[in-house]
Amino acid sequence: MTKMMPSLVMIAVTATLMGCTQAEAQDPKVTINKNPYPSTYQVLPRQKTILKNATVLTGVGEKLLNADVVMLDGKIIAVGQNLAEDGASVVDATGKWLTPGIIDVHSHLGVYPSPHAESHEDGNEMTNPNTAEVWSEHSVWPQDPGFNRAREGGITTLQILPGSANLIGGRGVTLKNVPSETMQGMKFPQAPYGLKMACGENPKGLYGSRNQLPMTRMGNMAGYRQAFIEATEYKRAWDKYEADYNAGKNVQAPKRDLMLDTLKGVLEGEILIHNHCYKAEEMAMMIDLGKEFNYHSGTFHHAIEAYKIADKLAENGNCAAMWPDWWGFKMEAYDMVLENVAIVDSVKNSCAVVHSDSSVTIQRLNQESAKIMHSANANGFDYKEEHAISWITSNAAKSLGIADKTGSLEVGKNADVVMWNQNPFSVYAKAEQVFIDGAKVFDANDERYQAQSDFLLGQQ
Repeated sequence: MTKMMPSLVMIAVTATLMGCTQAEAQDPKVTINKNPYPSTYQVLPRQKTILKNATVLTGVGEKLLNADVVMLDGKIIAVGQNLAEDGASVVDATGKWLTPGIIDVHSHLGVYPSPHAESHEDGNEMTNPNTAEVWSEHSVWPQDPGFNRAREGGITTLQILPGSANLIGGRGVTLKNVPSETMQGMKFPQAPYGLKMACGENPKGLYGSRNQLPMTRMGNMAGYRQAFIEATEYKRAWDKYEADYNAGKNVQAPKRDLMLDTLKGVLEGEILIHNHCYKAEEMAMMIDLGKEFNYHSGTFHHAIEAYKIADKLAENGNCAAMWPDWWGFKMEAYDMVLENVAIVDSVKNSCAVVHSDSSVTIQRLNQESAKIMHSANANGFDYKEEHAISWITSNAAKSLGIADKTGSLEVGKNADVVMWNQNPFSVYAKAEQVFIDGAKVFDANDERYQAQSDFLLGQQ
């Protein structure tokens, strides 16, 4: 009699114990690849480096005078005074200021690149109020010269978001601002995805002009709720499939849906909300929407009226990403005060962030923050540089879910560092050297570290 192979014996025994025949044994488990376009980022050449005798703003409330920062293997390994050089490359930073790399949580570089041309309009999929299935990273053009200009302004990390035409516009991606031929070569390893949502005038105006839902703020809310009702059912189906499969049942996986994959990721806490939302009452409504469907409402962007609900934002753990003085360009952006950021920031446990939403403003987020500090202090606040720098460093990192990796000059964090020629809150301040993971990516005095886009090199 022919002997059965051991592997076949095990299959038969397992099937019998589970009360099914060999023909009914489980199919291979179906899983969703949550990162099908993984980062291929590679750190640029680097060496142990010590920046000596600078004024250091750590990003977490400290201002250190005549201090040193030591970088090794992509990390900050020491911050303090009179640190040993131990064979490091020494940069004399006397008279200079050091800050963490600047982080912009709201950028459209690469999806609305320069030069502005119709063929480059890749940031808004204006075909449905809910386009959660689209991902901004699939539109990023790494040759956008704006990335280089932003790096010259000290930007080391930035989130690229879809536009705000839709209720749910799609996924954003966090990038390291390094020269690269591909988006994957810039993609910040292990940074969570964001989901762009939008309140108010933009979605209701676009789709209302087409005589379809939404054409009112009521319609906006109905659209969000319907989307998350469907996502809740989708998640329930996948959770049941997982449980049944793990129980040994031979079950069929639910049908995949790219839009609902993203919303399921929000419900599971893996994808962070970034919501274009100006008005206080709408931000409050979106907080309640998150509570209705058991997800966190994340960061509110633009947030012109955040000052009205600063306590509510802090209580719910929401960041607010704001401009210093953009307002009045449409009705929902009308009720602004120049102390908006300062009022939000003044509440305990708040998370105030300064963002750009501009290919030009991103080049000077340090000076945008300086404007806020000046306006606030002229009206009774007492903000100093060591605190204000958090609006574009540590708080921004918190908004993006990467505060454990970057955003401050602390031992163990990524060595993302900017050396400024003077106080970064001066109108005359310039970034002289920029480091990402300890590798120099920009030097204002050395053309070898002044990357140019292939697009700008032209044809030969």
